Amino acid sequence: MRKDVRILLVGEPKVGKTSLIMSLVSEEFPDEVPLRAEEITIPADVTPERVPTHIVDYSEAEQSDEQLYQEISKANVICIVYSVNNKKSIEKVTSHWIPLINDRTDKDSRVPLILVGNKSDLVEHSSMETILPIMNQYQDIETCVECSAKNLKNISELFYYAQKAVLHPTGPLYCPEEKELKPSCIKALTRIFKISDLDNDGTLNDSELNFFQRTCFNTPLAPQALEDVKNVVRRNMMDGVKDNGLTLKGFLFLHTLFIQRGRHETTWTVLRRFGYDDDLELTQEYLFPLIKIPPDCTTELNHNAYLFLQSVFDKHDKDRDCALSPEEVKDLFKVFPYMPWGPDVNNTVCTNEQGWLTYQGYLSQWTLTTYLDVQRSLEYLGYLGYSIIYEQESQAAAITVTRNKRIDLQKKQTQRSVFRCNVLGARGSGKSGFLQAFLGRNLQRQRRIREEHKSFYAISTTYVYGQEKYLLLHEVMPDIDFLTETDLACDVVCLVYDVNNPRSFEYCAKVYKQYFIDSKTPCVVIAAKSDLHEVRQHYSLSPHDFCRKHKLHPPQPFTCSTNEAPSKDIYTRLTTMAMYPHARLRCMCACNRCTYCLCQNLLKLELLRSIKAQLRTVVFNSSRQPSRSLYSLTRRAVTVLCQLTNSVVARCSHTRLWLPLVLFLLHVFTLC
Repeated sequence: MRKDVRILLVGEPKVGKTSLIMSLVSEEFPDEVPLRAEEITIPADVTPERVPTHIVDYSEAEQSDEQLYQEISKANVICIVYSVNNKKSIEKVTSHWIPLINDRTDKDSRVPLILVGNKSDLVEHSSMETILPIMNQYQDIETCVECSAKNLKNISELFYYAQKAVLHPTGPLYCPEEKELKPSCIKALTRIFKISDLDNDGTLNDSELNFFQRTCFNTPLAPQALEDVKNVVRRNMMDGVKDNGLTLKGFLFLHTLFIQRGRHETTWTVLRRFGYDDDLELTQEYLFPLIKIPPDCTTELNHNAYLFLQSVFDKHDKDRDCALSPEEVKDLFKVFPYMPWGPDVNNTVCTNEQGWLTYQGYLSQWTLTTYLDVQRSLEYLGYLGYSIIYEQESQAAAITVTRNKRIDLQKKQTQRSVFRCNVLGARGSGKSGFLQAFLGRNLQRQRRIREEHKSFYAISTTYVYGQEKYLLLHEVMPDIDFLTETDLACDVVCLVYDVNNPRSFEYCAKVYKQYFIDSKTPCVVIAAKSDLHEVRQHYSLSPHDFCRKHKLHPPQPFTCSTNEAPSKDIYTRLTTMAMYPHARLRCMCACNRCTYCLCQNLLKLELLRSIKAQLRTVVFNSSRQPSRSLYSLTRRAVTVLCQLTNSVVARCSHTRLWLPLVLFLLHVFTLC
């Protein structure tokens, strides 16, 4: 909405332009009328629409044509004043003033016109019969007002309509010739309808209508008022109401009716609440709210954002198969001006056997977008109406900005949920296969991927000590001399080489020595295609000796040439290293002897599940027969157990004494 309104009054001499302005200001007819009134500014708190209004007079006697042209170019609305008792002044409206104004304004941004018939106190008849054909001929004419500066008749109404013509213009909404809404208006109202249709059944039920009413006008509709609205639609449209709910056709009919009855401010209130500007485009302020992201911080979706996205998924998963078919995805994005997700998305996140986006894959793609390009994520949430549905000031409320990574390293703990792993390796080393295997695809499924649909990202969830985390894999192009800051900025690095290619490991060694040898970023060497014959690498050190020399974990064998989905153990270990880079876990094997393996096995024990069940039973019984000391003791025990388990995770490379202590506590809890 505009911050102010500029009204220009033009017309033939002696029609009463200056008198109208002075009568409005002084609320009485002036005894003496100057040739031209000075520009007047009416404060915002006095006007009905609460915006400052500037009223500008024009006098042919005092101003040149050039000054008139300048005023026309600055005006937001122009009132063409004529005298109802002077036929010549009426004829001049079409023969002089309208052509003059049209010549001096852009065709695509014409200013609204208001015809003002002054001196109605001097005649007994109305001039509307003469004016109506003119209004029908020129689309830019918003309305016509007959008034009297002498009797103060319709003076306030005149300037109200002028202000309204600027703030709530009819032109972008309605075509008078066709007597129907314009396509851009229908498109905007259709998006609003789909956002408000919370259950996606094609109708707005009473609950949804009330939510819409509260959202736009801050007040609900009484039950009788709701019925009256639906009855009006029923009387005028066959399919405007279905199953006692308002259909899209009925919704559009109501807004057509508002505009035809001169209440287009109602439609504009709805449009602006949903982010539209005067050209029926979503505003930049709505789509891209301000959000500050300090250096070394990342962006993630918060809990409310995931709840909202879950509701959007459920709304469009019509067959309830926990996956979105191509048709369901298309329906979801109907509120977007373009299709935001291409075919590469299906190779970036998890899909079902049919290649459809699963619920987990859907959330993963949103997580990826928020991490890599938060502005685009804000834009997408804006199209879906997040701030409206969740009654937030903007989509920025859906974003969590994580703290600086250096603080995480100092405190040896992190609250982040998304971790980035950059995957580097020579061409043909198996990087793409490593990414696709993370999504559960073996080599046979990977061969079906078309080259143009290939993705350099893969994201899914892993579980680290019972906590769900997102691991984002990024395949870096193999150009050792031109690695950018983005290629190097990550939480963990994967160096992939092909065990069957004797020149493959050399690239990994050079990259490590050039970029990561002094870095605090954990690095893992992946021996890809481990199902093939391992050959001697043409490098001064073997991969095992290289890792031993630089205190890295031994090369991790990996293959995606399996009958079933590839194992995800390696990805869990990568996430663990990203979460605890200070821990420097001694191994990434399955030896069942080191602290890492013992901790993993401990957390998988049936005993632990049994302990949890017994503790829940104790808490439940104590809540039925309150015993504050027992309840407090149980809560304390659970807290201590969690703290000790986390300590094992964080310090397993420094001591093995925590493990017996935790086992002892488990034994004690079992006895209790």
